[in-house]
Amino acid sequence: MKLPSPCSDTEDYTARQWDTRAECEVRQVLDRIADKWSLLVLALLDRRTLRFTELRRSIDGVSPRMLTLTVRQLERDGLVERTVYPVVPPRVEYRLTPLGVSLHDMVQSLVTWTEEHQDEIADARDEYDRRAAKSGY
Repeated sequence: MKLPSPCSDTEDYTARQWDTRAECEVRQVLDRIADKWSLLVLALLDRRTLRFTELRRSIDGVSPRMLTLTVRQLERDGLVERTVYPVVPPRVEYRLTPLGVSLHDMVQSLVTWTEEHQDEIADARDEYDRRAAKSGY
């Protein structure tokens, strides 16, 4: 079993937590779960089981190949469980693992924050766009 490599030689937890080197395990997991498709899969599987085709129909713009890669990586990371039923054609279902549920709860906090601040963000974007248009930026 491969143990996670330390992300930094520093004793400062904050610096170690935000290490940006590609080989850092924390960065690799954050890169995966912050991916737009992964977040949507996690949201859709919130406390329910879905078939692959249901996931694909529910996520606008995702290709079958990208969805396959996404659920495989989420499964590899222990966030999603895949169940294959021995029927013809094969039926495959996905659900969150307890680890995936705990991640979903954290992501839901981020979604709630975004909903609470979406007007402020829209105002900031409008202001930025006005300044950028004036300056030719």
